[in-house]
Amino acid sequence: MKTQTIQLDPQREAVTLSALLWEPSPALQDASRPRPGLLILPGGRYQSHAHREADPIAVRFAAMGYHTFVLRYSLRPADGSCLYPQPLVDVARAMLYIRAHAEEWCLDASRVGICGFSAGGHLAASTAILWDAEPVQTALGIHGTEARPDAVVLGYPVITAGEYRHDGSIVNLCGDDADLRATMSLENQVRDGLPPFFVWHTVEDPSVPVQNSLMLAGALTAHKVPLELHLFAHDGHGTSTCTREVNTPNKHNSAWVALCTDWLAETFDFHL
Repeated sequence: MKTQTIQLDPQREAVTLSALLWEPSPALQDASRPRPGLLILPGGRYQSHAHREADPIAVRFAAMGYHTFVLRYSLRPADGSCLYPQPLVDVARAMLYIRAHAEEWCLDASRVGICGFSAGGHLAASTAILWDAEPVQTALGIHGTEARPDAVVLGYPVITAGEYRHDGSIVNLCGDDADLRATMSLENQVRDGLPPFFVWHTVEDPSVPVQNSLMLAGALTAHKVPLELHLFAHDGHGTSTCTREVNTPNKHNSAWVALCTDWLAETFDFHL
């Protein structure tokens, strides 16, 4: 395997894409067959990037045969100004870059998923639901589905800007703009024809209430968007792979990784 760190925007040095790439080899099964990719967005309330939701996730899914990418997207400026829409632009730019290098990396550009946790889950869901948002398409000069992900994986995601919101994430992204908060309350933006979703959450989550995932699930099923939802009874927030490696060991909850791997294999028809 090989690694690369890519600076996506010369004007934003902190925005980087870290790639963990399989190299074709005659010793590997289906060496010439392009592999799917998974773009990973760590959480951190749009104020930081949670380490346990970055490289540990990338390594785990790379071990399952995927090209994996971790995006360090734009965070709230020190002056406290509104962050939107820059993180969405960053993710769209990353999706474009990944697909543009598909042939070089032996990657299937039609099978690129997105995976986000907490606030990163909000950003991943935003990318899937609002992939054609005017500010994003204008910023990047695109007009089609180039930045639309093909599958969505969300762990304990921030979804709503309403009663059950995670206030820090919503404030950092939207400030006090009531109209923007309404737009970024994603349960109200779901529509037909979205890519399939895999969502997991713990019922006891004290930071991002489980209602966030439940509201999203209700909206997705109402629009007949393919969905797999897993709720675990116990444990808190930010548990990543739920292993000792990330200091959140929970054998039962760690099952989400295997469940998600099976779901992705079926969604992408990718079986090793």
